[in-house]
Amino acid sequence: MASEQPESGRGSSEEEDDFGYGLFPERSRSEKKPPKNFVYKSLFTFNYKCQVMLKIALENNPYAKLLLDAMKNSGCTVFKDRHFSCEDCDACVSGGFDSSTSQIVLCQNNIHYQSHMDRVVTHELIHAFDHCRAHVDWFNNMKHLACSEIRAANLSGDCTLLNEMSRFNFGLKQHHQACVRYRAVRSILAVRKVSKEMAEKTVDEVFESCFNDHEPFGRVPHSKSDAKHAYKNFQNRDRYYGNL
Repeated sequence: MASEQPESGRGSSEEEDDFGYGLFPERSRSEKKPPKNFVYKSLFTFNYKCQVMLKIALENNPYAKLLLDAMKNSGCTVFKDRHFSCEDCDACVSGGFDSSTSQIVLCQNNIHYQSHMDRVVTHELIHAFDHCRAHVDWFNNMKHLACSEIRAANLSGDCTLLNEMSRFNFGLKQHHQACVRYRAVRSILAVRKVSKEMAEKTVDEVFESCFNDHEPFGRVPHSKSDAKHAYKNFQNRDRYYGNL
């Protein structure tokens, strides 16, 4: 799985690689659990709050709205009930994209604010968009994983100045690039049992081309205002091609 992490990381392990599924206990590859019923989803606060914040993100966040339209145009229409799942996760992740089911996992026990939900939804939708358009080999090609993690960190707002200042990270030359590289490496280490050196080497090998791939935004949206402009331009571009 491709994952989005909170600020605390995860240590490395010599165990057999489980591709990050161990961080998402509700979708263990070795044990199928029955779906939660309506009473559970209605009464348990984390799940209800997660569902409400997800609805707000999909309806109001310009990053998410652009990605949803782009995926629809690419033949991969996203449905809220089918392609999103609010679940309990390991404390070191906020979300993940499960390519085996084409589902985005939102960690209801780790996402507590709308701004965080907006960012996680956007991050994981970028992985879903890449899965739709590029046929990413998530399990066997680490360069593919690295490229999508670079794009997700670059385009989702993970590395905006405001978010970096909240982490007390600012003031460095080319700081945006450094943030993207750092977060891509951390995401790889969360879902692959490889050394930090190997993760950094893989990210470096694909960084330039993937960092400069801004689809479907057309540019790096550094703020919601940028994302709104990108969404408007995307809609106009879509109308233009529709009239040809």
